[in-house]
Amino acid sequence: MDARFLIPGTRIRFGLDALIGLAPGVGDAIALVPGAWIVARAHALGARRRTLLRMVGNLAIDWFAGSVPLIGDIFDVGFRANLRNVALLRAEPSLRPVD
Repeated sequence: MDARFLIPGTRIRFGLDALIGLAPGVGDAIALVPGAWIVARAHALGARRRTLLRMVGNLAIDWFAGSVPLIGDIFDVGFRANLRNVALLRAEPSLRPVD
């Protein structure tokens, strides 16, 4: 969602999150769905409450900033809430194995 595509001639990567966010109003709301799924999986895997709150905070920042026309779309390319949340989940020491 955050780094699928590369702008030719640069090191700048962006994903579907930034593309979907271009749709005024609904784009950023739709882009929350995969992020919410990541948080739900983290909860199911036993992530600590602190980690879950940080993940939700990342989604909130992404949604609020992304809702600002044009500037929010540029912010989406740089902030990458989903990649941040996956990194938090991978670093979570309290994870239990998947059943």
